[in-house]
Amino acid sequence: MFREITLGQYYPTDSILHKLDPRVKFIGTIAFIIALFLIKGPVGYGFATVVLVILIKLSKVPFRFMVKGMKAIAVILVITMLFNMFLTPGEPIFSFWILTLTKEGLATAVRMAVRLIYLVIGSSIMTLTTTPNQLTDGMETLFSPLKKLHVPVHEISMMMSIALRFIPILMEETDKIMKAQIARGADFESGNFITRIKSMIPLLVPLFVSAFRRANDLAMAMEARCYHGGEGRTQMKPLIYAGRDRTAYFLIVLFFAACIVLGILGI
Repeated sequence: MFREITLGQYYPTDSILHKLDPRVKFIGTIAFIIALFLIKGPVGYGFATVVLVILIKLSKVPFRFMVKGMKAIAVILVITMLFNMFLTPGEPIFSFWILTLTKEGLATAVRMAVRLIYLVIGSSIMTLTTTPNQLTDGMETLFSPLKKLHVPVHEISMMMSIALRFIPILMEETDKIMKAQIARGADFESGNFITRIKSMIPLLVPLFVSAFRRANDLAMAMEARCYHGGEGRTQMKPLIYAGRDRTAYFLIVLFFAACIVLGILGI
């Protein structure tokens, strides 16, 4: 399962989304996430679906590779739907014991599930088409005005980029540790849910040791390259907007405006 996580990975290929400025993709992702909470009706979700499909096609990332990341949030998705279905008051559809499924709860559960799925896929498109270095440079440039308030923008951008990059690395490390312990007789599959959760505890110690070791190696590598923060640093490839980036900004504004209108109309 740990190999199925796509968030934080970079998929190298030649596409129009890979060539876009990272600032455009970051702002576009934020706009898409906000738009998901503005739309309310089937027309709005249909519009968001069409836009998401177009983005996946433009990214040239295999759809199967992108969707497999949903397996990692399957439990969260199911729990979210169940809570909304049975804990939202409204017109009852049927009752069982102390649980009552309502019409409003079912509609809310579907909306929340779609939002969560689209949020993960939309965020994955950004990380799959943007290298960690590009993401760091883009975030630092976007938030550069905060430097006047003495906010360590470069350090924050670097930490967020490293954190995203470490997600697939740590998941792969967890998968290796789990397979090594299974080869030594460990059992992670049998028993009830609580038993399986407890069986995961022996994974934490070697995983934390590996994480601290990787963090120490990264710190030593940065110090060996005389890294002392963002003050006075220059970029080998400065970010410069091209014509396609301005066109992308225009399309983002159109998409966001359309979602606002659809949200107001409630369709």
